[in-house]
Amino acid sequence: MSFWSAVVAIVAILAFTSARIARYRASLGDHRSHPHYRPGQGLPSPREEQLTREVEELRDRIAVLERIATEDRHSKAIAEEIEKLR
Repeated sequence: MSFWSAVVAIVAILAFTSARIARYRASLGDHRSHPHYRPGQGLPSPREEQLTREVEELRDRIAVLERIATEDRHSKAIAEEIEKLR
């Protein structure tokens, strides 16, 4: 077996082993791949995830309101933009 054949074989074995480990962890319900995983704290509850989404939406709304309030425009243009956002 040549050097490069051995390298290819080792890479293939490592890829296969990595795939098997990922499948095994998934079957056990391993939650480390969850986007909100925090070490030592486990998974967030569905209520916490809902609150996180709500806070993000509120931050977006506040950003829009700040942009509207700080721009130097006439009141009619501001009223039209508010109607567009609805």
